[in-house]
Amino acid sequence: MLDKDKSNGKKKQPNAFIKYSSLATQMAVIIVAGALGGMQLDKYLQTETPWFTGGLTVLAVFLSMYFAIKDLLKG
Repeated sequence: MLDKDKSNGKKKQPNAFIKYSSLATQMAVIIVAGALGGMQLDKYLQTETPWFTGGLTVLAVFLSMYFAIKDLLKG
């Protein structure tokens, strides 16, 4: 009974501010991880043009958008 609202028996929904701020944080973490991973890969492979940084950052943006849309449609 801890997860249910006592007045109407429905589950409590999380505060919208908490929901969207955690969504933004999740997106930022995914994008930063992609950018840092690409930078490390470019540094390790000693590339002159940062192809891995750009590619992994773009991939991370699409991945974060996928997870955000999936989460928004779920709830």
